[in-house]
Amino acid sequence: MQIFPPTNGGDRGRGYQTLESPGPSEPFEQQPANSWKGVFSVSSYTQYFNVDTDLVLNRLLGSLHPIGGDFFTKIDANPDLYGLIWISTTLVFVLASLGNCATYLMQKNTDNTTTWSFNVSYVNVAAGSIYGYAAVVPLLFYFLLQYMGSNPSLIKFWCMWGYSLHFCSGFFSAGNTGSSFSAG
Repeated sequence: MQIFPPTNGGDRGRGYQTLESPGPSEPFEQQPANSWKGVFSVSSYTQYFNVDTDLVLNRLLGSLHPIGGDFFTKIDANPDLYGLIWISTTLVFVLASLGNCATYLMQKNTDNTTTWSFNVSYVNVAAGSIYGYAAVVPLLFYFLLQYMGSNPSLIKFWCMWGYSLHFCSGFFSAGNTGSSFSAG
C-alpha cells in the first residue's frame, strides 16, 4: 500500500513509500484491529480484500452453481468482501440507470416531446436498497444462527451473500427490472 499524496523528493516530502518501509524520521504506527482505532484504519480491512482476478472469477462461477457445494470450500480459507462491495455497487448503478430508462420510456409513451433527464435520486434509492439488503440480511441470519447455538462467521456470510448477488446483477442487467423506480 502506498502513502498518498506522492511528492517528488526534495524538501517537499518523502514521496511514495510503502507501509512496510516507513522513513526513518516518520515511523508508521499500525493501529491494532481489536481496538476502536483499528475500526477506522484501512489496514484493518486489507485482509478481506486479499484476492486476485482469478480467485474472484472462480468464486463468481462457483456462485452460479451452488448445488455442488464447491463454493463453500472456495471461501473457507480466505473469505473476502470484494464481492459484497463491488457487486452491490454494480447493482446500484444498474438499478439507477434502468429506473431512469423506465421513467423516460413511460413519459415518452405518453408525451412524444419528452426529453431525457437523469434523476440522481434513483441512485440514493438504489444504494439504500441494495447496500441495506446486502448488509442487513446476512447480519440477521448471523444473529439467528448464533441464537440457535451455532458458531457462524459473519465475514463468510457477507462473502457468500455478496457473490450470490452476482446472479441478481445478471438478472437486472438483462432488463427485467426498473418498474420499482419508475414511479418517481
